Amino acid sequence: MNSPAYIFKLASTMEEIDAYFQLRRDIFVEEQYVFEENDVDDIDTIAHPIVAIDTSNSKVVGVVRIYEKEKGIWYGGRLGTHKDYRRGWQIGKGLIYKAVTTANTWGCDRFLATVQIQNVRFFQRLHWTSLEEMTICDRPHHFMEADLNFYPPNEEVIPMLPCDLEAS
Repeated sequence: MNSPAYIFKLASTMEEIDAYFQLRRDIFVEEQYVFEENDVDDIDTIAHPIVAIDTSNSKVVGVVRIYEKEKGIWYGGRLGTHKDYRRGWQIGKGLIYKAVTTANTWGCDRFLATVQIQNVRFFQRLHWTSLEEMTICDRPHHFMEADLNFYPPNEEVIPMLPCDLEAS
């Protein structure tokens, strides 16, 4: 029996979380030059990091974050795949599916994201609709919404965020 090539999951260990932030930095700072030093922002305090892990070597090869800005309104962001794994869209598709189905499990009524222009058609094939064109960090994007009918809820339990742990 073959095992899957990738696992898509909430980052849950310090190693996964460290690798998640490192890959984001590699993509958005070092490769795309979207940010100067790092891409960490206030949203990271409320976001749930999701990773794609290569099962052959346990390496984090893809990232995305999800967060709820207001009740029922969820967002995805910082979607990226390690440059050595960008073929066939399998990782991006798996991360998007994990992100939206997880949010849908946790009470999502709408799932939204800003998508770089070169990825809009890919998202449209995955049942997303463009709501508006916009510019972010001097780059063209589309503000898009997922059709939740194609992303059924799963069994994912919502973990406490580090800021929730400090309050308890």
